[in-house]
Amino acid sequence: MLANRLRKNLKHLSRWRKREQIHCYRLYDADIPEYALAIDIYESADNEALRWVHVQEYEAPKKIDEAKTKERLKIALAVILEVLDIPEKQLFLKVRRQQKGHAQYEKLANSRDFVEVMEGGNRFWVNFRNYLDTGLFLDHRITRGLLGKLAAGKSFLNLFAYTGSATVYAARGGATSSLTVDMSHTYLDWTRRNMALNGFEGAPHEYVQADCIEWLSRAEKKYRFDLIFLDPPSFSSSKRMRSTFDVQRDHVSLLKNTGRLLTPHGVLLFSNNRRQFKLNQADLPELQIENISRATLPKDFERNPKIHHCWKIQRQAAQRYGSA
Repeated sequence: MLANRLRKNLKHLSRWRKREQIHCYRLYDADIPEYALAIDIYESADNEALRWVHVQEYEAPKKIDEAKTKERLKIALAVILEVLDIPEKQLFLKVRRQQKGHAQYEKLANSRDFVEVMEGGNRFWVNFRNYLDTGLFLDHRITRGLLGKLAAGKSFLNLFAYTGSATVYAARGGATSSLTVDMSHTYLDWTRRNMALNGFEGAPHEYVQADCIEWLSRAEKKYRFDLIFLDPPSFSSSKRMRSTFDVQRDHVSLLKNTGRLLTPHGVLLFSNNRRQFKLNQADLPELQIENISRATLPKDFERNPKIHHCWKIQRQAAQRYGSA
């Protein structure tokens, strides 16, 4: 059953992958209820024949017998290895639990095993072994591409930047400058490595380690940007933050503060992955908001349409011309 579905998905995505030159993609996303897995394929940047498989097991409900769950997983992993024809050392398994706080970027080990992959003509370092996530969120492939297309001649701000893949796209797209902000030194260092991998080092690309919420509260006096990417976590309670953050509760103030940093014709792309998120547009009259979630959903994530929400935001015309 699982083997047939994997083969079917491989065939279904094959022509699209070749046409769009997709090298990293989601093959399977809990298509069959009995096998609650997300299976992602990553091809080497220098050798398409070399592939890694990143498998995330969605945590089973407590009512499901643990022994049965383990047996199904064992069967599933054997099927994946057979169908994809890869050695066991190139398959990595994680358990995707309900995440709280900074655990969404949980570190799983101390060693650093990085490999190079390619997306949209850009190279990225990913890590399958040491973190819950690999360093490249594949569902934002189209979003990153859009940022790259919008970036020519623009100043760019990347908030909650993670490993800075959006900054790489903006730089490749011709951004005149970029500022990347994240609370984690680890991820800012990863961002620098990704930028260097693509030939972008030093000025005009800057990096700030800071709590993005706190940084925004004092940024208005100093900064304006033509293009901003805002992709906050659903929830965070890091010890380095002054208070907890909940994207549903706090998004209005977050968008107001970020919107104030836009130049008159600037564009803000706001995204989050809280499945039941509802944007309170009524409390944001100063902003022109367009839902582009469907337009930014890649073909390989069509089975999971709530993988992320995304909006294109600009200042209302009266706000654009009333002040800079």
